[in-house]
Amino acid sequence: MLTLAYPWALAFLILPWFLRRRRRAPVDAPVLPTGHWLAGLPGVRSEGNASPRWYRGLLLLLWLLLVLAIARPQWLGDEVRLPMTGRDLMLVVDISPSMNEQDMSLRGQSINRLQAVKHVLDDFITRREGDRLGLILFGSEPYVQAPLTFDVATVRTLMQEAGVGMAGRATAIGDAIGLAVKRLRERPQDQRVVILLTDGANTAGELPPDKATDIAAAAGVRLYTIGIGADSMIQRGFLGSRTVNPSRDLDEALLTHMAEATGGQYFRARDLNELNTIYGTIDQLEPIEQEGRFYRPVTDLFWAPAGLAAGLVLAIWLVSAFRHRRPVGDPSHG
Repeated sequence: MLTLAYPWALAFLILPWFLRRRRRAPVDAPVLPTGHWLAGLPGVRSEGNASPRWYRGLLLLLWLLLVLAIARPQWLGDEVRLPMTGRDLMLVVDISPSMNEQDMSLRGQSINRLQAVKHVLDDFITRREGDRLGLILFGSEPYVQAPLTFDVATVRTLMQEAGVGMAGRATAIGDAIGLAVKRLRERPQDQRVVILLTDGANTAGELPPDKATDIAAAAGVRLYTIGIGADSMIQRGFLGSRTVNPSRDLDEALLTHMAEATGGQYFRARDLNELNTIYGTIDQLEPIEQEGRFYRPVTDLFWAPAGLAAGLVLAIWLVSAFRHRRPVGDPSHG
């Protein structure tokens, strides 16, 4: 679409009308060609005193082009949607051997904890389009499976490929949080979020969880912690069945402290439904910017009338120079 950046400049178009020269009353004097040897004497008029119509037309056209260039014509392109800007959100997932405990159920079938996490995170990651997501997996030590990226499809794939025990047999919660904070510290402070999921207590690593929590709080990183695992399950053996607590090693006090100290929240997931609800709640606590922003590319076209005006000035100058240099007879040389 063609538009003008400064449409008010078009008001200058009427300026020549105010500045036009009033016609003088006719005088009884001879009219000679411009450049005649008698031109300039008292009582003598030259035909150059009254510009030809075509010459005045060129001057008006020149003025029109200059005003149009000042008004700055522009071409507005079609609207382009900008990428939505949301949170910088790091998913930190425990893949220690205890995540192989089959105390979760999906459609009547028993599944282990990591399978339940994959099932729920698949939908959660898809919903976070517009956020920069990262994925850290940890056991005895943490490692970055996916750096912060807008490519949520890749994060989903890497999460689905995670396996129990890939990072060792212990649980280094403090080191995992420290690594997440390190990856987030260069990002805007009000957008740093970590979602930690584990089923145990800190049993390995160089950085104590309390110290990692202090570092996260100082860096402005909010921690949402999730403790996963059923409170009870029936364990069958040769001597019969008994009820056990598969989450006896879960350190809820630690996870609660980590969340509250950083402005986050602790959640308890005893089954798949609770886990799904938790991630839905986090969606509400850390909403995504749903309204995308748009912009229209602008191409300036002022150079076109400005260039034509420059060419017209050159043409007028050449015409004027040609007219003034026409040879006119002089009797004194005849």
